[in-house]
Amino acid sequence: MSERFEVDGQVAIVTGASSGIGRAIAERFAAGGASVVVCSREQENVEPVREEIEAAGGEALAVECDVTDRKAVEALVEATVETYDTVDCLVNNAGASFMAGFDDISENGWQTIVDINLHGTYHCTQAAGEYLKDGGGTVINLSSVAGQRGSPYMSHYGAAKAGVINLTTTLAAEWASEGVRVNCIAPGFVATPGVESQMGVSAENIERNEVDRRIGLSEEIADIAQFLASPASSYVVGETITAGGVPRVEDVPEF
Repeated sequence: MSERFEVDGQVAIVTGASSGIGRAIAERFAAGGASVVVCSREQENVEPVREEIEAAGGEALAVECDVTDRKAVEALVEATVETYDTVDCLVNNAGASFMAGFDDISENGWQTIVDINLHGTYHCTQAAGEYLKDGGGTVINLSSVAGQRGSPYMSHYGAAKAGVINLTTTLAAEWASEGVRVNCIAPGFVATPGVESQMGVSAENIERNEVDRRIGLSEEIADIAQFLASPASSYVVGETITAGGVPRVEDVPEF
């Protein structure tokens, strides 16, 4: 692999890293030589990720952190800097959702989803900002196709993820002069453990080389994250990369 695509020597924080996309990104970065700080709301959920990374010869630190708690986020960044001296890459992956019609979403339910997906991204990015600017780092935000075009029964999630996309564009412009590149990934349907438990779709049954599909693997999102964290994406700033498989073309124009 070209050195331009490598993340060797970087220090990366990956939020929501106990499973799914976050775990895949953390494992990919660690396998590529990065020191990875993995966090989750429960220490017992993120410790196995650290253990697996270290068993494979990688370097990792596990930290319990609720991204909606500013003090916890600041402690996460402090632990990272105390251990590794800096932060080169921040992956804002922590997220949550539930399906409900708009009329049935309580104020508490709405606020909880927005707090985790959007406010959590704000907390982590602002807290890590001075270190990212010091070394010319990268921020990789995780949005969703629901944030690009909406999704029925997920108005709270879609609205929050749309905010993440706009934050990406705005912050990329503000921080470019500080040497920080901010980009975003908008996954479509991905076969995570959560999806498997709810819908019975297993990643084991998906061939990642098959083009004609509308479901992907966490590893395919990790591919994009590594690219965005590496020097290979040096001219990619403020972009949202959609990874959603075959596009929907049901709206056929009339002639």
